[in-house]
Amino acid sequence: MHQRILPLASALAVLAMPLAAQETGNAFDLTVQGEPYLEPYIPRPAQEAEAAEKLAALAERTGGKPNILLLLVDDMGWGDPGSYGGGIAVGAPTPEMDLLAREGLRLTSTYAQPTCTPTRAAILTGRIPTRSGLTRPTLSGENPTTNPWEIEATLPGLLSDAGYRTALAGKWHLGEAEGSRPHEAGFDEFYGILSVISDMSQQLDARLYPDMVLRPDRLAALRELSEAAITRGLKGQPLEVAEEITSIGQLAQIDQKFADFSEDFIRRAAADDVPFFLEHAFARVHNDSYPAEGYAGRSPAGFPYKDAILEVDDIIARLIGVLEETGELENTFVFLTSDNGANEDLYPDNGFQPWRGGKGTTWEGGVRVPGIAYWPGMIAPGRESDGLFDLTDFFNTSLALAGVTDSIPAERFIDGIDQSSFLLADEGESRRDAVFMYSENTLMAIRWMEYKVHFKVMLQHAARRNLDETTVTDVGMSPWVYNLYTDPKEQASSGHSRFEWGLPQALRRVQRHLATFAEYPSTDIGLGKP
Repeated sequence: MHQRILPLASALAVLAMPLAAQETGNAFDLTVQGEPYLEPYIPRPAQEAEAAEKLAALAERTGGKPNILLLLVDDMGWGDPGSYGGGIAVGAPTPEMDLLAREGLRLTSTYAQPTCTPTRAAILTGRIPTRSGLTRPTLSGENPTTNPWEIEATLPGLLSDAGYRTALAGKWHLGEAEGSRPHEAGFDEFYGILSVISDMSQQLDARLYPDMVLRPDRLAALRELSEAAITRGLKGQPLEVAEEITSIGQLAQIDQKFADFSEDFIRRAAADDVPFFLEHAFARVHNDSYPAEGYAGRSPAGFPYKDAILEVDDIIARLIGVLEETGELENTFVFLTSDNGANEDLYPDNGFQPWRGGKGTTWEGGVRVPGIAYWPGMIAPGRESDGLFDLTDFFNTSLALAGVTDSIPAERFIDGIDQSSFLLADEGESRRDAVFMYSENTLMAIRWMEYKVHFKVMLQHAARRNLDETTVTDVGMSPWVYNLYTDPKEQASSGHSRFEWGLPQALRRVQRHLATFAEYPSTDIGLGKP
């Protein structure tokens, strides 16, 4: 019996009311509720017709369904790619990422979750993590008391049922216990790591972790809980150890090995003429950074993190090259993003964003990430948009591109929105009205239009300590509000003085959002804190 809980939404819970009791709309709300289990969306008939026409023409040319390639970087900041103001300016040029942005659609308001596990869960389920229970990263040797993958319907599972060949290369970090690994959660194939680089480096690097590595009893105990290894799995078969990681040198080459797998997977799918969904989940640029062969000191900055950004960019170029070589490039939707903002706690070897805060917070620096949609012949080059795109949207959008949105089950509330027409129409606009931001089970803020409304805030108690020395704090009578066009660093709230007209609109959206938990409760999988 699964224990189900309502989210801890502080005093805002009193605003929740049954869906049937809410207003049907007003001049500030253009959304419609397609199904009770789906997030309301803004209908855009003209661009939806244009996108449908493009997809129909593509199907006629190819005789099949499009491929989907997700390039998911770990801990890359909004400002790391050159096309987002970083690149060579911050000591790590990114020519391939910049090329994809120039030849595709650069989204400036893409939102992730504050940390990696919640974002990865949101992408694969289309649901904000407080619903699935995957609200924070699992730690060394830790496993949930309930397996969420026995409950959730996943993107790779639904695509696999629709005839796609699906694979995850790289980082999983969504469960290590039997029954909760990638090939047991919908993927046909898996080659990568079940946890995160730091889980392995803390077993190997005596310079960074002498209190662990140089204490044989502690090290032996840790290795019983968390194995340093690259693993692989095929659907229906047991997990295997592909390579034990016993040295820093091996760990440094880990992303090159993931790239080898992804290249082979693309080639096999192309040779077999089968559509594929590949999530290439980099281990980079999460700590700890160890430059791969030939990358040490290659970046202008010379720091390992910056060298890792160069390696990520080169691997992206390599995979795009394989698509082109196999003739699959024009039949593949490519989406590049990061699972959260840069981890400023690791200064000076960390990423960059121009916003307040970083990984672990719901300030813009923690949740606003790069988002590049690239598809030659389908997405017009040179496009830029500040339209809202939540990474839960990748779930619905991918199913729409595959033509199987009717496979979304009605038993769970889906927070994602089909954004295929936003991406494909030459002048497409976002169909998303608002983004809701959580810290674990606590609703923190909402982004609506260019406004960010905080109901709780995260306050640092030491410089660049977004994860290690931050507390969640209530606000006063007035929520803290920032116009992200005029105050993008969220420095001085103007909620009382300049946003009285908008507060009722933001609260109305919160009411509607919280009301969904009454009919579609969350799942407690045992990741709560005392």
